[in-house]
Amino acid sequence: MAKSMGKSLHTAEQKALLKALRKIRLQAGLNQSDLAAKLGKPQSFVSKYESGERRLDLPELRKICDALNIKLIDLVRNFERLLREKK
Repeated sequence: MAKSMGKSLHTAEQKALLKALRKIRLQAGLNQSDLAAKLGKPQSFVSKYESGERRLDLPELRKICDALNIKLIDLVRNFERLLREKK
């Protein structure tokens, strides 16, 4: 029987994604409230995904990238780099 793929919010991969998103937001010179306003969301939306309390789906990631003026592929590359650094 195959092992169940749980949706843990605290995997190494999830932590790397959150680190990449936070880093890109900070490099853009935005605080959580600024980014939330660009997304039309409350500040708690950004806080919850950055802290790992909430998972993001692909369309949400794309909107966040658009708000941060980066390409989704660049986020993925940054994420992959962070994963390689952890090994």
